[in-house]
Amino acid sequence: MKAFFISIVLVFVLTACASKPERHYQLSGTVIALNPKAQTATINGAPIPNFMEAMTMEYPVKSKTEFNALHAGDRIKATVNVRDDEYNLSNIEKQK
Repeated sequence: MKAFFISIVLVFVLTACASKPERHYQLSGTVIALNPKAQTATINGAPIPNFMEAMTMEYPVKSKTEFNALHAGDRIKATVNVRDDEYNLSNIEKQK
């Protein structure tokens, strides 16, 4: 009986510690600056419904290839990937 109780407690603890599923949001904005050393892009982004207001912030870029294709002044659309307290950009497309 004691082993069963410990098993139940362990299941609850492991479930509580599990990370939340990754969420994805569409971002539109303009590249303001790039930091090659940190592989981050500062984006002046439009509001993202149900996530955040319009703001300028720094985003890690998941792909080195996508990062290397960016230039200050580029208008982009991208996916913001969020898991727990971590976030990054992927699926970056330049807009005309």
